[in-house]
Amino acid sequence: MDSINKVLPEAYRQFGIDEDIIKLSDEILSACSERFALIDKISEINQLKVLDAFRKNNVSEACLLGTSGYGYGDIGRDTLEKVYATVFKTEDALVRPQITCGTHALSLALSSNLLPGDELLSPVGKPYDTLEEVIGIRDSVGSLKEYGVTYRQVELLEGDRFDYEGIKNAVNEKTKLVTIQRSKGYQTRKSFSVKEIADLIKFVKEVKPSVKVMVDNCYGEFTDVCEPSEFGADMTVGSLIKNPGGGLAPIGGYIAGSKECIERASYRLTSPGLGREVGASLDVLKNLYQGLFLAPTVTASALKGAVFAAGIYEKLGFDCVPSFNGERNDIIQAVSFHDPQKLIAFCEAIQAASPVDSNVRPEPWDMPGYDSKVIMAAGTFVSGASIELSADGPLREPYAAYFQGGITWPHVKIGILNTVQALKNKGLI
Repeated sequence: MDSINKVLPEAYRQFGIDEDIIKLSDEILSACSERFALIDKISEINQLKVLDAFRKNNVSEACLLGTSGYGYGDIGRDTLEKVYATVFKTEDALVRPQITCGTHALSLALSSNLLPGDELLSPVGKPYDTLEEVIGIRDSVGSLKEYGVTYRQVELLEGDRFDYEGIKNAVNEKTKLVTIQRSKGYQTRKSFSVKEIADLIKFVKEVKPSVKVMVDNCYGEFTDVCEPSEFGADMTVGSLIKNPGGGLAPIGGYIAGSKECIERASYRLTSPGLGREVGASLDVLKNLYQGLFLAPTVTASALKGAVFAAGIYEKLGFDCVPSFNGERNDIIQAVSFHDPQKLIAFCEAIQAASPVDSNVRPEPWDMPGYDSKVIMAAGTFVSGASIELSADGPLREPYAAYFQGGITWPHVKIGILNTVQALKNKGLI
């Protein structure tokens, strides 16, 4: 043990991490034990839940094989959707590699369950940047606005509280669907807990029982022992290259919810008259199954990294959301730098500590779907997979880095220490 304790600091020094940063790391880690123990318990509960879903649905070796062409009778695809429905405790689920990303999954859920003349309501303020064009907040071809769906939002109150009176007043005869974004997106508000979302769903359903509720669950899966789908959400939506893909899913998204909503989504994904009966799984099923199986453990690694990052950067004097001791409702850690050079240096250091394209230097660019330049660091095995070690942020105040992911806890730790070293080397801290 003594020899290991000597080798580890030396390994960090060879990686380029200074002695004082190693000492800071040790100081923060000593304060993390209680938080890490809680994360491990949540992970264990979720592992039991996932394993139980595999067993209840009789996942077999045949389920790991793919299909081509139309994909008729794809037992692996159909069983995977039953597994997801069991995990999320919903009537049904749509889990497909043809869903290209989280934004696509959200767009699919919304467009299939809203008709011309309906109104979409967000009771949690502004949605994530990429959803603005889907809705039509920023004009775009094919938006909900273009098809006659109106939109309104209710801003959060001070302290990121729901404005229940404002929500009640906003719901009207046209309100068909309410969308709740669990994670913070490119905002420095807190992310909402499952309990908060459950209370909001209950309130909305009391105001108008016929209204449908969709929860954008991206980045939140397996960070708690239950999901919003267990508390009345008609659709819970996410991306497979985030938490539930466990770092192995190469593409895909999911919608878990009521049979009615999932059926409508399946017809929009493929074609009226075809629905979920078509859609070949090709050669991805094994990765989708294994990724879901690993997801609780991988998510736990990402959560530990977020806690550690908050501890480090609060110690250095930066504002962090959540705080080191704050409630964790997703894997994202926001660090506000109020300086574009610090944000850029942070992202460059994450890229440099990545296993893929570590030699690449990320630069801010006009990324599709965003209203300002964005810098993104993601030297990942799956392109853009934010369950892997990654960081990004828009070049606008408060110049916050949104740090997330990490398939293994040691890699997240290395990445964070590398960011501190980079900021120090540039004289930015």
